[in-house]
Order: sequence, then structure tokens, then C-alpha cells
Amino acid sequence: MSKLKVLVLDAVREDAITDLKDKFDVTIATGPENDRKWVLDHIAPYDAVITSKMKFNPEMIDAAKNLKIISTYGVGFDHVDTAYAKKKGIVVSNSPKSVRRPTAELGLTLILACARRICYYDHTIREGKFISSNDYANQGYDIEGKTLAIFGMGRIGKLLASFAKMLGMKIIYHNRHQVAPKIEEKLGAKYVDFDTLIKQADYLSLNAPATPQTTGIISVEVFKKMKKTAFLINIARGALVDEDALIAALENKEIAGAGLDVFVNQKKVNPKFYDLDNVILTPHMGSATHAGRYNLAKESAENVISYLSDGKAINQVN
Repeated sequence: MSKLKVLVLDAVREDAITDLKDKFDVTIATGPENDRKWVLDHIAPYDAVITSKMKFNPEMIDAAKNLKIISTYGVGFDHVDTAYAKKKGIVVSNSPKSVRRPTAELGLTLILACARRICYYDHTIREGKFISSNDYANQGYDIEGKTLAIFGMGRIGKLLASFAKMLGMKIIYHNRHQVAPKIEEKLGAKYVDFDTLIKQADYLSLNAPATPQTTGIISVEVFKKMKKTAFLINIARGALVDEDALIAALENKEIAGAGLDVFVNQKKVNPKFYDLDNVILTPHMGSATHAGRYNLAKESAENVISYLSDGKAINQVN
């Protein structure tokens, strides 16, 4: 009896998917195989696919005539038409557990780096300047006693809140649903409406998925309501932010700064960011630790193994 076929797109840790390769006929796409046209032409016989970026829209899903599960290599699944996949009887699963710790750690890193102006200090030294720490304009900000406002209190948001609590920050959050009272008590977190969230934020951290409801939610109006001393931290999705409005807010000092790991156009970041001293830019590295990427590959593979072997869908999102 022939083995079921699995297509693995994008770069994954092969040493993390040995169980997948033992059980199934696995094709690991490298180079030209990651081209959309190649996938469209070759995906028909595959029973499962692991993907992090390639769009699985109706065209791709219709081409995948034998597909049973799409496992996303990451927590995000906005590149997959989950409703159309469900209509076609295809399970879509994501991999939220393994990205939780490294992404929350990056969120905390960006908060601290913004507060203490790490990138600004670094590049002044590289430019041959040794600025005075006595000059008020060169000094950073404290975080103890400041308010971390979390938009999206999921796994990552909760862990980030726990880090912030240990550092003496106040925690407020807005979410589709209020979390359980026991979790609020443990985190010292208070649920507030969106308007209160943005007005009280010293650090506004975005931890929500990109949906029709959240796309562009951080707008011109939001920046006008935020404190002039506030920082925006985005470790979620670039689509949540109106980037033109953010750039204007940074240029006009409507907010103090930003730490961004994601952008509207990941392949071509708006060059207007480059000249701003009050923004820190990282290239979507939230889960990019050695352990994080190993665990991520393993989790996305386990989604496939469980469904194809036992019919049990893990982390199903549709």
C-alpha cells in the first residue's frame, strides 16, 4: 500500500519532522518548488501540505484535488481561505504553541529597546558620536508603573502580560471576549474597551490576528487619541496598522515611538521608516529562535500526523 503524500513548503527544520517522513511520502520543497506555479501544477496528488506563506485561495484549493489538511507553519492563517477549505472538506490547523514564548520575548525586547532607546544609542556611537547622558533629550523612559495595553489577549498576549507584571507594569487589555477572572487575577490584568485601551496605553502591544474587523484598526484617529509619550509595539500582523498614519504620527511626534516586527508589505518595507530615530524595525523574527523554529516545524508536522493517522484534528481553525 502506498504512503499518503505530504508537501512541505518553505524552509523548515528537517530534523524536526523525522516522524512525518517515517510515516508518509514527504516532498520538501526547496528552490523552484516553492514557486506558486510549480505548486499549482503539482499539488493535485498530495494529501496534506505544510505552509507558512503561500496563499491557499480558491484557485490553489481547487488545484489540490486530494488535499485533506493544510497545516500552517506558524500561528497566523490569514494566507489560507479557511471558509473555502471547509466547504471543500479540508481541515486547516495552525501551530500556536511553539511560537508563544519566542514571540512574547520579542515583544518584551521591543518594549525595553524602545523605552531605553537602544537602537538610537547604538547608531550614534557607530556614527562617531558619544552623546551625553546628562542631556534630557538623550534620556530614555522607565517601564515600572507604566501601562502595558494589550490588544488581543491570546496565548502570546497572556505570556507578555506575565513578563510585564514581573517588571512592575500595569496591565490593561482588550479582546473579543473577556478572559476568565482567574487569569485576570493571576496577570493583574483589567479588561477595558478599545477607546480606553488606546488612551491609557504607555505601550500598546498588538497581539491580535488580521481579520476584516482588525485590519487597519490602528488608524489616524487612534494615534490622535494616544499619549504623546506612548509607544506602539506590533508583533502580530502589519495589516492591523495604517502605516501611512503611523509614519505621520512618528514624524510629527504624536507618539513617542514604535517597535515593529511586521509590516503591510513584508517584502518591501516602506522606506520612510528608515530615516526615523524613534522606530525599531525587525524582519518578522517573532518565532525565529533555534528552539522556536524546531518546535514550530514539529508542531505543524504533528497536526498532519494526527489527522492523517487517527482522524484527530489538532489546532483546527476552521
